Amino acid sequence: MAKKIAWGVFFILLAALLQSALLSRLLVYIPAIPDIALCILVFTAYINGTMTGQLTGFFSGFLLDFISAAPLGLNAFVRTLIGALTGLLKDTFYLDFFFLPMILCAGATIFKILIFLLLNAFFPEIVPRYSIMSLAMWAEMGMNTLLAPFLFALLKLSRKLMTRIKESDI
Repeated sequence: MAKKIAWGVFFILLAALLQSALLSRLLVYIPAIPDIALCILVFTAYINGTMTGQLTGFFSGFLLDFISAAPLGLNAFVRTLIGALTGLLKDTFYLDFFFLPMILCAGATIFKILIFLLLNAFFPEIVPRYSIMSLAMWAEMGMNTLLAPFLFALLKLSRKLMTRIKESDI
């Protein structure tokens, strides 16, 4: 399980660096950037289950807190919840790599926004707030949804690193 978590955290950190360094510079006219790290977490949690999803979400979120200006523990909390809830769906649906990734990533983005809104109600000075009517929120959700099938297909190539190998597969 440690190998799956380590690879998941590695890919999420790589995506976070890509998001902050490259995509924020390329997408100048779009008010938001896609949360590729969130989509990778959704893939990891859906493929491997609840425990791997929540641990990957916690460790990657904790490292994202250090990279970003977010309060320490905010991303860890949000991504732990998303990883755990996505992991509950393991083996529930057939992973078709088109519609299901779109639904999972859109749902995770909506859940992330709802958690931020709830936390902002309790800690308005600390937690950033998404505005339901903002173009940035809808742009992020749309980009996450549209990128999900391509990202899941790319991650499927590295699936052997992120899943356990059964004795029958050897």
